[in-house]
Amino acid sequence: MISQISGVIVDRSDQQLVLDVAGLGYEVEVPLATAAALLQETGVVRLYTHFVVRDDAHTLFGFLEREGRDLFRALIKVNKVGPRLALSILSALDPGGFVKLIKANDVKTLNGIPGVGRVMAERLIMEMRDKVDDWLPASAESPAAVSRHGALDDAETALVGLGYRAQDVSRVLAQIADPADNVEGLIRQALKLMG
Repeated sequence: MISQISGVIVDRSDQQLVLDVAGLGYEVEVPLATAAALLQETGVVRLYTHFVVRDDAHTLFGFLEREGRDLFRALIKVNKVGPRLALSILSALDPGGFVKLIKANDVKTLNGIPGVGRVMAERLIMEMRDKVDDWLPASAESPAAVSRHGALDDAETALVGLGYRAQDVSRVLAQIADPADNVEGLIRQALKLMG
């Protein structure tokens, strides 16, 4: 098993990097966010990896953060989710965004990811619901912070229920400088910003 790789990027495309490791070029498939984050990188980079061996190909998948790799590994254990679909999901969502969608039972947004149909979205929610806590921030939060995060999640769910796009709602809620601790206050502030 190849757990990580460090090298200099010598070639790149949308979702593939070629890393020079001691004169040997390794092709590494990466999520779009990883490719974008490394767009200007010229020095040595380190990626957490997962190596997939098939009859017709040996493919190395790379991630900037260990959480991304671990979520990728959990996703490919879901029935009918292969490495390419898992990579597509992680190209559309970071681990935190994926956790939010699973906890909110957001079939519609998951269904919008290329390659994820309605049945697959429902399967992801059903099979990943009990596992997503592994990708929540490890830091212990105060009860007030937990309450504020719960209010943010509830406000996001309510705004998406009103017909706003989940991506727009997340962006607007992140812009609120002084979030209220109650759901109603958050919704009012978000509606003003979206208004």
